[in-house]
Amino acid sequence: MPPPMTAVTASGLVKANGVTLYWASWGEGEPVVLFHGGAGHSDHWSNQVPALMAKFRVIVIDARGHGRSTRDTRPFTYAQMADDALAVLDELKVDTFSAAGWSDGGVIALDLAIRHPERVKRLFVLGTNFTVSGGKRGSSPALTAYFARCAADYAKLSPTPKGYEALLAALRPMWKSQPDYAPDQLSGLTAATVVADGAHDELIRQAHLEEMVKLIPKSRLLLIPHSSHLALWQQPAAVNEALLGWLAMEPAPGHR
Repeated sequence: MPPPMTAVTASGLVKANGVTLYWASWGEGEPVVLFHGGAGHSDHWSNQVPALMAKFRVIVIDARGHGRSTRDTRPFTYAQMADDALAVLDELKVDTFSAAGWSDGGVIALDLAIRHPERVKRLFVLGTNFTVSGGKRGSSPALTAYFARCAADYAKLSPTPKGYEALLAALRPMWKSQPDYAPDQLSGLTAATVVADGAHDELIRQAHLEEMVKLIPKSRLLLIPHSSHLALWQQPAAVNEALLGWLAMEPAPGHR
């Protein structure tokens, strides 16, 4: 499980698209935006923020309905959560950025890179599929512990502390039908991309990741040993090394 988050340099709330969205940031320099996984919140990046903040402006956002952010009655979609993220970044006057996401957060980052290539310089997806066919049914004690931690954190952080089960119920239809990106959407990506995952992911098929790398120009596959879907927590040093290597890549053409 991740340690407590490093004390934030700045944080706030942005009202956009009918909800209130929490953000926090650390450091200065080129912006790097980190997107958390489903049912979780941005503090789940607590192992990564200290490794990145010395050289970069690190920004995290709680997705709608997650963590400290609110939600409305509309169904969840990855596109809506990506639009929310852009609204926050516009408020922070962040024009271009590198986007990294884990699990659901990886899909949000992927959606941003597909629909807003002029904004996304680099893309890092960890434990992420681009169609529902890329997923598989699996479980593990680690995943059980993850959702238990999410439930406890939700009760502490959320404006609706008793709403965790309702959140899961609202997320499940999205998980069953999304993501659903077409091959030509991936082949049109311009961001310098790393497709990463734990070598023993319970939820994503490795062949699907290999297909993703074949489709995305200038992408490479990185499998993190001795880890599952929860590589972010199980092998934080390896994930940090991968992120720093990714941030050293040349950005997308047209980006400084």
